[in-house]
Amino acid sequence: MGPGRLVLLTTTHRVAAGLLSWPAWSALRDAERVVVEGADHDLLPALVDAGVETVVVESLADALGGLLDEANAGASVLVAPHDAEETGRLLARELTARAAAGSAPQVEVLAGSYDLPGARLLDLVVVMDQLRSPGGCPWDAKQTHESLVRFLLEEAYETVEAIEGGDRDHLREELGDLLLQVVFHARLAEEDDVEPWSIDDVAGDIVDKLVRRHPHVFGDAEADTAEHVERNWEVLKAAEKQRGSAMDGVPLAQPALALAAKLFSRAEKAGVTVPVDPGAAAGEVTAESVGARLLALVAEARGAGVDPEAALRAAARDYATRVRTAESAP
Repeated sequence: MGPGRLVLLTTTHRVAAGLLSWPAWSALRDAERVVVEGADHDLLPALVDAGVETVVVESLADALGGLLDEANAGASVLVAPHDAEETGRLLARELTARAAAGSAPQVEVLAGSYDLPGARLLDLVVVMDQLRSPGGCPWDAKQTHESLVRFLLEEAYETVEAIEGGDRDHLREELGDLLLQVVFHARLAEEDDVEPWSIDDVAGDIVDKLVRRHPHVFGDAEADTAEHVERNWEVLKAAEKQRGSAMDGVPLAQPALALAAKLFSRAEKAGVTVPVDPGAAAGEVTAESVGARLLALVAEARGAGVDPEAALRAAARDYATRVRTAESAP
């Protein structure tokens, strides 16, 4: 960094303070004056460990004018703000005023570290931890895995509704609500006295599973079509789970139509054919006969390539529309 210049060093708290870019460390080493905003700045301990002599100011808004004067007089000044965006706005206004008077020094913005994809997930984990910790939210503090089940189901259904409605803004919001449920459950699991685990364990498990089940991407297996990928997935899954029946592992608490469709799918993949009883004739209405007819209808839908759950939801939405039309008719 040459003399007569002020460098605004931007960093992110989501990356360890010492993991700065090489140009950033070079600028810190070469600067005649390094100024950090606030004694609690994330970068300060790393600078102390690196032997970089640092000046701490409480407010850059108050100190910025003097620092620009130093740079204009020929000093090399590096500034690490708490809020780079706000400091940038202050700096722009100050430079505009000085440029009109012909006394603006050279200014450079240097990215010392920057967010990687997924960085905001770290913020969500921090916020959830604060809500759950002492002094946080009383409602969040009293929740359990069991009490949150209904919210998990509601958010999943609301996400499906947003997808089927084609509303991308709504979908973005609902995916956030669904993600919150995952992070919330993982935060609860950290508090378990016997076998705690965290959101990192959850993420690590699914990463390992994705790599393991995609050998055509991360290994040397061949899979040229989506169907081939699906077959490979099922073979690998069966080898991992070591289940005694194709019916093992199917969540029986899911909606009845989805459950029936999943059972048919599992039986089909296992090569097992079991005849479906169409039930008693119309007029003999019992729980057993209705169940048998619905099961037969699911089998018929699958044979025609129709998702019975989606078909019923579409029919229900159409029915709701017709009811509203009837209600508004004169």
